[in-house]
Amino acid sequence: MPFDPPGGGGGAGRARNVLGGLLESCSITPMTGFFRDGCCNTGPEDLGSHTVCAVMTAEFLAFSRAQGNDLSTPRPEFGFAGLKPGDRWCLCAPRWQEALEAGSAPRVALRATHEEALAFCALADLKRYAVDLS
Repeated sequence: MPFDPPGGGGGAGRARNVLGGLLESCSITPMTGFFRDGCCNTGPEDLGSHTVCAVMTAEFLAFSRAQGNDLSTPRPEFGFAGLKPGDRWCLCAPRWQEALEAGSAPRVALRATHEEALAFCALADLKRYAVDLS
């Protein structure tokens, strides 16, 4: 479903995805997004560019852990239950690109991936990993 971020996503109108359409929700279970609103929306305060809606895999979770970002271990003090394969998560675009280059990139929901991800990732690469192209 399209997401209308508060304040229009920092610009005029609604946030757009990498395909040029309205940005769709990535996940509410678990709740994701830099703003924890279920959407891979971004703004100036999002220094990591949490803009790629990725479908977690065991391989990617192990890769991320090895890079110093353990996404699978629960952190109750932050209200974080930990991710498991199949969960959708707003991933930092530079981390997705790093995983791609290492051969560990997770699949991507393009309609829920913010257009700002294109500052770090090529659309052709994202499309190769898409779960929502027919």
